[in-house]
Formats: sequence, C-alpha cells, structure tokens
Amino acid sequence: MPKIIFLDAVGTLFGVRGSVGEAYTKITSRFGVEVSPELLNQAFFQSFTSATPMAFPGVDFAKIPEMEFDWWHKLAIQTFQTAGVFTKFSDFSSFFIELYKYFATAEPWFLYPDVKPALERWQNQGIELAVLSNFDSRLYSVLKALDLADFFTSVTISTEVGAAKPDPQIFTTALQKYSFSAAEALHIGDSFKADYQGAKAAGIKAILLNREQISAAKFPIVDKDFEQWKSLDLLYF
Repeated sequence: MPKIIFLDAVGTLFGVRGSVGEAYTKITSRFGVEVSPELLNQAFFQSFTSATPMAFPGVDFAKIPEMEFDWWHKLAIQTFQTAGVFTKFSDFSSFFIELYKYFATAEPWFLYPDVKPALERWQNQGIELAVLSNFDSRLYSVLKALDLADFFTSVTISTEVGAAKPDPQIFTTALQKYSFSAAEALHIGDSFKADYQGAKAAGIKAILLNREQISAAKFPIVDKDFEQWKSLDLLYF
C-alpha cells in the first residue's frame, strides 16, 4: 500500500464538458463569432501539442500568474488563427479575458464519477493524497469549485516548479513536500509520456489511467496489470 498517491488533474480527476471546442464556442458566441466546435477543437489540440511546456524556470514567483495568462493568450491566438477566424473578433483581448476566467470556474469541467469514492476510500485508509499537474494556478480555484480541494494536502503545478511533466524535477519537488521516499509513493495519470514515464523516471511507481479504454498494445512499456486499471474506482489496495 502506498503512503502517498499523487494524481494528475485534467483527464484523471476531471475533464472538459463536451470538448474544448464546445467550451470555447460558448464564449465566442457572446462576442458575435460563430465557429464550428469541431474545427476549433482540432485547432486547439494542434496548437497545444506544438506549444512549449507551461513552465517558467527562474521566474519570480509573483510574476507567474501574468506569465500563465500570456502563455494561454498566445495559445488562444494560435488556435483561432489556425481555425481561420481570428480576424472575426473586434476585441480579442476582451474575449480572451472572459475565456480565461471561465476556465477557472466549475462550469466547463465535469468530475469523473469514480473520483470521489476512490479519494474517500484512500483517505479513510490513511493514504496521503496530492495533486501533481501541468495545469496553471487556476487549478486551485477549480479544485475548490469541484469540491475536491479538501482531499489534498498539497498541489504541485508546473508553472510554480519551473518544470513540466514528464521532467522528473516536478515529481521530485512534489515528493519533497513530504517525508516519504519515492518507493512509498504512487502516481496516477492518463498520459503515458507525462504521467507514466515521468513518474517512472523519478523512481515513483506509476499507474496509467485508461479513461478512453485505450488498448495497452499502443504503448511500448506498461505494467503487466495495466489493462485492469479502467477507472480510479477499480484501484483497491
């Protein structure tokens, strides 16, 4: 039984309602811009995949919120340019401010139904719980809005550490907040590269969470029990 479980945020604890494209179009429509959610979703993930990691090493802690905002602002511009609708905005800056605030609320997110039962069970077993994510500082308000904040004794995010998963540094930094060794820790996440490989590189046991029922055959290295981890609620200790 692990002494501490680190959990990824988006895709593990909660997800976007519908799709990112659908969430974006809810705000674009308020600014008189009509665009296909499917087109916008495709453009977003194309832009997100090619973006530099959201981590700012060596930056003054007080400047992090501003840099997070700027990082997402550039990504949003790229997304709407890729979708071919950027020039349709009369005031993109005002639109983006509203979009950015929207994702700090509970509205665009949904909680996976297996999450709270699993967190409650682990908490009752005396296991320490923590969040380890490449999200930005809006994660604190999202966790609170989704009634998850009280489950966790720490939250570690890439922008505050200056390193993003799969960099072992973010895992090491998260673990250093506790007196546990890497051998006593477990990390659960939905990304093979960021979560599974990142944790393993830091010497932490990892479980790749199969939210999309992905075949284990797609991954070159997996634990032998990989296919049984279909949801958090199946993780019994």
